Amino acid sequence: MALGRKNALFAGADSGGKHWAIVATLIQTAKLNDVEPLAWLADVLQRIVSGQTRLNQLDALLPWNWKHQDEVAPVNSG
Repeated sequence: MALGRKNALFAGADSGGKHWAIVATLIQTAKLNDVEPLAWLADVLQRIVSGQTRLNQLDALLPWNWKHQDEVAPVNSG
């Protein structure tokens, strides 16, 4: 992320720089796992905020375990 280095200079504060580093790490981790970062982050945040994913299931949201909801086969109840 060579372009990101310049943008991080204008984070405004140390906490802004730390937040930038977290976001950059999440994006690069998704890319390294062949996951589209925007789709992954949007889905993960939606699942956490809506309560769809419980605390003991958070490992399923990691990029190397993640599957988009549309790709997950529905569970038959019968």
